[in-house]
Amino acid sequence: MNSHLKKKALVEQSKLKDFRNFLFLIWKHLRLPPPTALQYNIAEYLQSKDRRLIVEAFRGCGKSWITSAYVCHQLYLNPQINVLVVSASKTRSDDFSTFTLRLIQEVPILSFLIPKENQRQAKIAFDVAPARASHQPSVKSVGIFGQITGSRADLIIADDIETPINTMTQGMRDRLSETVKEFESVIKPDGKICFLGTPQCEQSLYNLLPERGYKKRIWTAKYPNKKQKAFFGKTLAPIIYNAQELDSKLEGQPTEPTRFDKEELDEREASYGRSQFALQFMLDSRLSDADRYPLKLSDLIITSLNPDRAYEKYVWAANPEHRADELPCVGMSGDFYYRPMDRVGELLEYQGAVMSIDPSGKGADETGYSCTKFLNGQIFVTAAGGFRGGYNDVVLAKLVKIAKENQVKLILIEENFGSGMFIELIKPYLAREYTCTTKGVRHTTQKEKRICDVLEPLLNQHRLVIDDKVIQNDYNSTQIHTPELALRYQLFYQMSRITRDKGSLAHDDRLDVLAMSCQYWADRIAKDADQAMADRKDDLVRQELDKFLGNDSSDTWFQI
Repeated sequence: MNSHLKKKALVEQSKLKDFRNFLFLIWKHLRLPPPTALQYNIAEYLQSKDRRLIVEAFRGCGKSWITSAYVCHQLYLNPQINVLVVSASKTRSDDFSTFTLRLIQEVPILSFLIPKENQRQAKIAFDVAPARASHQPSVKSVGIFGQITGSRADLIIADDIETPINTMTQGMRDRLSETVKEFESVIKPDGKICFLGTPQCEQSLYNLLPERGYKKRIWTAKYPNKKQKAFFGKTLAPIIYNAQELDSKLEGQPTEPTRFDKEELDEREASYGRSQFALQFMLDSRLSDADRYPLKLSDLIITSLNPDRAYEKYVWAANPEHRADELPCVGMSGDFYYRPMDRVGELLEYQGAVMSIDPSGKGADETGYSCTKFLNGQIFVTAAGGFRGGYNDVVLAKLVKIAKENQVKLILIEENFGSGMFIELIKPYLAREYTCTTKGVRHTTQKEKRICDVLEPLLNQHRLVIDDKVIQNDYNSTQIHTPELALRYQLFYQMSRITRDKGSLAHDDRLDVLAMSCQYWADRIAKDADQAMADRKDDLVRQELDKFLGNDSSDTWFQI
């Protein structure tokens, strides 16, 4: 009998060498339904012999729990290994290790790993009972920008180290890319490094790692279309690729219907916007292709503007020495802000100033505003932003104050929402604080195409000059939101991410209202700045000659 039990135990132990069987037991302990085929597929990939892995899977598929179970499995097979858990924040990495320790303490087959009284057993670092004495704990957690140097590990788990906040600007993305290189000095010979997460930006770190020898595998929330399949290539998980090869009608259907049905995924796509859904649920960064995003931040001219005057001409140049690196840049990789190479001519008064307002309801959208001024064929953006809360008294008062500060002569107001009601609401505030003309504007064309059609020619010709305070204020004004939402509400994030596809952005209020303001100057923009300067010089020569002849009449020139 004892012999039979021993044999049975050995058979069960042998079965548990396969992580998929081990995962089944963990899920059973957690009182979860048996792992799905997709979860088993992730588990199979994690236990492969490859030493540099990327698990890129859609939000909510359970990849972090699976990987925590994988750490337990590796300690079950070899209690002498050292595991380093790295996450975007110390709190998240601690949560990972705490969950792992809890599994060890609760799952019967792992009881032999429970730390002894004289061993480390904190959430930031703990030992397993059979582990020999060592400076390195069995499991250690650390934030990505914490103290990684000095650690040693057989297994490194990089769990969601990429977040909206640490990839918000190009400088942040570069820092993250350099930091993960430290893993190679930490990992022991024949050690394993596993990245798992979802891309948070088009220039995701997960797109760079394959160049460093990492093998990537992708699990999408929906079965991809033909273009996406071609883009993913061999990185698409075989379980998804093979199923679609057998049934082409699966395209667009959920790959994990027990987690997300099609209706819910469609709702999330509408909420996130097409580009963000493509990133976080379809793991598709193909939309970062330059042709898809017509508006480049590098085509702007960034400078400090005088509220009353501007130079006759600002000369654009995308030279490294003119990069405005001190400003938070949320553009795509290689897309930077540049200050002018030169300012030509004299300081002249602006030839006009307008404000545009796009009212919103009380939902997630903003009441956007933009103030632009005009001189010699160039448009100067002196203020831009948005307010939540519809158009209550506070919002109306703030908008009038901005109009007064920028000395605008005309306020353009989008009429599509509320049938012109907003104009009537703001008139009393203007009557009390600042006399200004208002005009309703109504649009009938698709919003995304209209925005691109207005702004793309201006940027291509470098006619849009932005006050550097506008960029900083735009960035600061969104920090009340979560990092993920903060990006979506920023004007210059919207500018660099819009496409001509309907619904390409979840929020476009600030960009839409800027385009409306710029559209006002369309009739005057044809006048070239160089020609304007030449005309002005001719006028000055004529005036000097008139003075010399002692005649101030405007007709004198023609009498000569």
